[in-house]
Amino acid sequence: MNERHLSVAAIQMASGDWHLQANMDRAERLIRQAAAAGAQLIVCPELFMCPYFCIDQNVQHLELAEPFEGNPRIAHFARLAGELGVVIPIGFFERAGNAAYNSVAMADADGRILGVYRKTHIPDGPGYTEKFYFTPGDTGFKVWQTRFGRIGLAICWDQWYPETARCLALMGAEVLCFPTIIGSEPHSAAMDTAGQWQRTMQGHAAANMLPVVAANRIGRETGLGNGNPQQQGLSTCFYGSSFIADHLGEKVAEANRVDECILLHRFELESMRLDRQSFGFFRDRRPEMYAALLSSDGQHIRPDLRRPAQALPSDRQE
Repeated sequence: MNERHLSVAAIQMASGDWHLQANMDRAERLIRQAAAAGAQLIVCPELFMCPYFCIDQNVQHLELAEPFEGNPRIAHFARLAGELGVVIPIGFFERAGNAAYNSVAMADADGRILGVYRKTHIPDGPGYTEKFYFTPGDTGFKVWQTRFGRIGLAICWDQWYPETARCLALMGAEVLCFPTIIGSEPHSAAMDTAGQWQRTMQGHAAANMLPVVAANRIGRETGLGNGNPQQQGLSTCFYGSSFIADHLGEKVAEANRVDECILLHRFELESMRLDRQSFGFFRDRRPEMYAALLSSDGQHIRPDLRRPAQALPSDRQE
């Protein structure tokens, strides 16, 4: 068997400093440490270069958005990827005309940017008011052929949808990466989603027989309110719990809730491919039976999404 190994790292870190360079310096230090430990793919949390401004709705935060083209922060981490010979997904707040996106630029191990993914599913709730800032992504799901393998990536709220993981698997991903920001729920002190969060992605790993790398942030951050100095912003404590799961859904590395850390694991891609192929998940799929997935209510499918019946080769007219 032709062995192909991939060493992955999930970085757990705080990013609550409004001096953005401090967050960038912290990320670079941890990326360098992960590369020195042998990591080839290094995943930082979602929007790791800035505080989580979505805790509240403040129009001033929209000024943080920057274009993809000519972005010096992306260029910095792309150069770092080339210097270290590693793959780095670079999360950033993207400005594109009148729209703004929660995006990731994928830097390959030679420092080239392979493309951009814009977050598909945008949440909205107390402490996570992302719809105020982000336009739903229009790139579609992305799988990138990198120096070390085919990397599928989605962002935070995307990870709760089995459709996301299945699409990435069908597109040929060999590992699923989920940069994340998640923690306490300001409206309910008793609500703790950490276990459910992990189990959801472990299910994606097991159902698609693909390893998962999930990187979350830590620390307590308080929003700046809506601009009224008399109004205190909401506060969220991000619960870490970053982890790596193997292609059977088993956690092989896990962080605690409070400490900065680097999780590492080495996977053998070819043996996982053979396991995936032999299990028959993809052989036995029935795409024609899943029409309900093209609707919101399970019944009414938009006419433009209906797939016409495909003629058999013998029925086609020359």
